[in-house]
Amino acid sequence: MTAAYKRILLTGGGGFVGAHAAGALAAAWPDAFRVNLLRPGESAGNPAFSVAVCDLTDEAAVDRLVADVCPDLVVHLAGQASIGQSASAPEATWRANFHGAFGLGAAVGRHAPDAVMLFASTATAYGASFADGPATEETPLRPLDVYSRSKAAAESALADVVGPRARLLVARPVNHSGPGQRSRHFVLSSFAAQIAAIEAGKAEPRLEVGDLSKARDFLDVRDVVDAYMRLIAAAGDLPARAVFNVGSGEAHSIADLLEIMRGMARRPFEVHVDPARLRPAATDLASVRCDATKLRAATGWRPQHSMTDMLGALLDHWRVEIAGDAA
Repeated sequence: MTAAYKRILLTGGGGFVGAHAAGALAAAWPDAFRVNLLRPGESAGNPAFSVAVCDLTDEAAVDRLVADVCPDLVVHLAGQASIGQSASAPEATWRANFHGAFGLGAAVGRHAPDAVMLFASTATAYGASFADGPATEETPLRPLDVYSRSKAAAESALADVVGPRARLLVARPVNHSGPGQRSRHFVLSSFAAQIAAIEAGKAEPRLEVGDLSKARDFLDVRDVVDAYMRLIAAAGDLPARAVFNVGSGEAHSIADLLEIMRGMARRPFEVHVDPARLRPAATDLASVRCDATKLRAATGWRPQHSMTDMLGALLDHWRVEIAGDAA
């Protein structure tokens, strides 16, 4: 049975995943009162949402907001999303990913104790355990970096502070990309931005890359949001504390994905390995993939977009972005 939500609070709705989620939430529950929590200075996001502006780490402001909205659904997507950026700003990352989640969860426990809360964690929390093969939800969490540790800690805190009556859904998605990914801090988006600039004659025909030998489980952002929506809709039939991997179960080498993009490019280019783009060997795992059998059994979810779909949409997005920069 699909849940009927009347008051929805979304965090991070101005971001990459959040923009897709906002549209999906508005379409699924058009009559609900919807609020998008944005950081000061962040773009307004989906017009179907009212906007509340405050820093997620301002616990008093977040507490007031949750008390005012009294949501029956909280979708928490906000936080520091880049592993690379997290490494260079550990304190800010912990404040955003852990303290932000803790304050929001505690406010839910105080003012919306019967709410459903979906928390977008990360598959990278399995960390070193990926050396043993694809991760299931029973695989031990052995995070290797600031980003993953802060997310894993937030999972544990939320399970305690949202309160005994709240329903907490923790999603652990693998890497995701696709239309709307504006940040160049992510590998495929970086490739697409560079290719679009080369096509437009705004850059030399040389692509700067890191280690192409690594293999990763990638999903299209639209498939990730579909998984979130299915979990939210089925929340009443799920355990009060539930964790779900969101992944394809297949690992694709970065080199292979780059070759797909090369085939889509409108101009040829050479590839150059930039040492500054290489990650420390101790934390840059050879292969990452997740088993999403539990998610499929609970919701019927399966990825609908191929790697070609995802990469083509990402390239088209960056072609528009680069053309806009030239205007």
